[in-house]
This record gives sequence, C-alpha cells and structure tokens, in this order.
Amino acid sequence: MGSQTKKVLFTPLMHPARPFRVSNHDRSSRRGVMASSLQELLSKTLDALVVTSQLVTLVLEEDGTVVDTEEFFQTLGDNTHLMVLEQGQKWTLGGSHTPARRPPQRRGIAKITFDLYKLSPKDVIGCLNVKATMYEMYSVSYDIHCTGFKAMLRALLRFLSHAAQVTGQCLVHMGTYMLQVLAETEEQAVPGSRPQRAIKSG
Repeated sequence: MGSQTKKVLFTPLMHPARPFRVSNHDRSSRRGVMASSLQELLSKTLDALVVTSQLVTLVLEEDGTVVDTEEFFQTLGDNTHLMVLEQGQKWTLGGSHTPARRPPQRRGIAKITFDLYKLSPKDVIGCLNVKATMYEMYSVSYDIHCTGFKAMLRALLRFLSHAAQVTGQCLVHMGTYMLQVLAETEEQAVPGSRPQRAIKSG
C-alpha cells in the first residue's frame, strides 16, 4: 500500500500538447507541430523540416532568444514561432518582421487646463472651460457659463447707482439745513444790532 501511494505522489506531471510554429534559418520552410515538452518539440521539428543534423539550436523567431531549458519552454505561449539553427547558422531579422508596438509613454497621471473664452465681444468675463486629461488617454471637459454672474453684477451696479443718487440727495438736503442753522446762529449772536442811518448836514 505504501509503495503504491509513493508511485502516485511522485508521478511526473504531464503537460498537454500545445501548437507551435517552426521554420528553418532562412524561413523558406515553415511547419506547425504539437508538442508538450522541449525534447518532443525538437524531435518533431527535425522530422517536419527534414533536418539531418543532430547539433541544432532552437531560438525564438522574433528576436533570436535561445530556448534550451524545459522551464523556459513551458512559459512560451501557444503558436509561438520558433527557428531551428544548424551548426554554423545564425539568426537574422526577417524582412516581414514588425517590431512590437510600444505603448505610449505616460509622463503624468492627470493634466488640468483652463480656457477662458467669450461668446460675444460685449462679454466682460466670458465663459470658462475646464478640461482634465488622465493618463493622456481619457479626457473630461466642463463649460462654466458666467451669465448668472453678469446678471448679478448688473444688479449690483444698479443698486450702487441708486444708492449714490439717494446719498447725493441726502447731502444736498443736509447742506441746505446746515446753511439755515448757521444763518440763524449768526442772527442770534447780535440780538440788538440794527443798521445805523447816515446823518446829513444841512
């Protein structure tokens, strides 16, 4: 019973067969093979491409990276394009090879811009546009129209004009009253004084 349990526990895990694309050094012959391990892939590739040499090197077709360990082989994705190089052959960049597209560099998380504009030449303040850009990919904008503020400003100017008129009238009445008070005060200061008549000599 113990030996059977030991055999079950230490049975190596078999990976399922996956599809790969293989070609020779000049890419003139291309084949598709199914393999679950690096050794199986090498064996099927030599048969598919009719390679007689046993001293071969397996590399990635896109950049020439050598695939020589089982651990690295298991990290490769399905339909990975591989190339077989015989002794003396070197990897070269293919004519139809297109470099991987690099994502745009992100120089900042968010950028906020303010834009002040006028809908009419008569506008004093105008409108404000606020635009927020995140990761240089997503943007949100919002327009703030200052029509309410202009109406409030007009009402404030009307109130100040009316207040100035009232204040002016008050100052006029106050000045007139003060002149009357000063005149009465001068008359009370000299109560018995009367204008003298001139005496003519005969």
